[in-house]
This record gives sequence, C-alpha cells and structure tokens, in this order.
Amino acid sequence: MNIAVLGIDLGKTLCSLVGLDREGAAVLRRRKRRASLAAFVEKQQRCIVDMEVCYGADHLARQFVMGGHEVRLMPPEYVKPYVKSHKNDDRDAEAIAEAATRPTMRFVPIKSKEQLDVQTLHRARERQVGTRTALINQLRGLLFDRGIVIAKGRPKLNLWLRENLADNTLLTARMRQLVDDMVDELRSLDHRIKQLDQEFEALTKSDQRARLLRSVPGIVLSTQQSATCRRSRRGATSLPG
Repeated sequence: MNIAVLGIDLGKTLCSLVGLDREGAAVLRRRKRRASLAAFVEKQQRCIVDMEVCYGADHLARQFVMGGHEVRLMPPEYVKPYVKSHKNDDRDAEAIAEAATRPTMRFVPIKSKEQLDVQTLHRARERQVGTRTALINQLRGLLFDRGIVIAKGRPKLNLWLRENLADNTLLTARMRQLVDDMVDELRSLDHRIKQLDQEFEALTKSDQRARLLRSVPGIVLSTQQSATCRRSRRGATSLPG
C-alpha cells in the first residue's frame, strides 16, 4: 500500500484509520485498539499522520514522530465540514485525512510533556474556580431563602460571613452548621487555588519567554485577572473567581 496520508480517529478503545494515496483515493481502512495503534503505525512506510486535537493525541504524536512519520494535529471544528453523510468513526477518520490535504488547513503544534503539565495546571485551576463559583452561588441562594441578601462578589460574601454568621438570628442551628461546612469547603478551595497561583508565578519567573513578556508594560496580567477577563469576554454572569 502506497499510503501518503494516514487519518486516525482516536477512540477510547477502538481507533479508526483511513489511508489515502497521493491521488486522494482510500487504500486502507482499519480499526485498531488504542494499545496496539502505535505498533501498527510504526510498521507503515513513512507518511503524513493526521489526527484531531484531543486527549492522548500529543502522546501518540510524539511516538509517531519518533518512528519517522510527519504528524499534524487539527482542531476538530476544522475537520467537521469534511465529514460525509452520517457521522461515524470511519467517516471521521476519512474526513481527518481529507481535511489535512487542504492547502488552507491550519495545524496545531505538538505539545511537549512540559507544555502538557502547564496546560493541566490551567485546567485544574479552572475546574476548582468553577467549583468555587458554584459553591458561592449556592451559598448566596440558600441565605437568600432565609431573607439574607448579600451583594455579588466573593469579598462581599466573605465580609458578611465574618461579621454576621456567628450571631445571625435568621438561621436555625442546623442551617448554621450546614453553612459552616460550606464555608470550610470554600476556604479549602481558596487555599488550593492560591497554591496553583503560586506555582504559576514560579513558572513565569523561571521561563525565559514569560520573563520577556513580563517586561512589557500592560501585557501580562495575574492569573486571577486573566481568568476574570476571559469570563468577561464570554459574557459570564456568575461571581468572579
């Protein structure tokens, strides 16, 4: 088989592969288990291997590059227009291979292990900030049910909790215990998010490119400011993280 482009649709267990020759005709259609995928691709002649950006794609891409293949990753939204008829894994793999041959296609660089570490840190912080925001909104709603109105914003809530929770007559003893539990959880989330912020700060000080960006006035924001700006651009109405 003279495979020029190999499109791979990564699945949790089974992965679909479609190989195209230099004329764009499909000369290979296979399904391989993810565990045996790297060994199968390694046995093929050197070609262009294309995949969508997803979990596991960067790890496999580095393996394929070590085997002598050229690997290109694409955002899933760029592949979608090339899916023919009813969507399934085989058609997705064919669409990936076809999309990769388009001269205007944009590709995503393969991430190193260090870059994936930083990406995971961002995702972990984003998840914890989301959990904290949901907890704050729930706490404000529960207090509102008891006739206690607290202005939006984490500082306003923290101020009310410090000054009014202990001796508030609108809360039953059981409700006060539940609020105390939620406050403990909130403080734990604050602590974990602060630890991640400190880790980000240490990373920016040790990375040469980050230090260069920090030297440009008005460009670099703190982690919390950046997250707030992202939510503002999305039009979010929840409490700030």
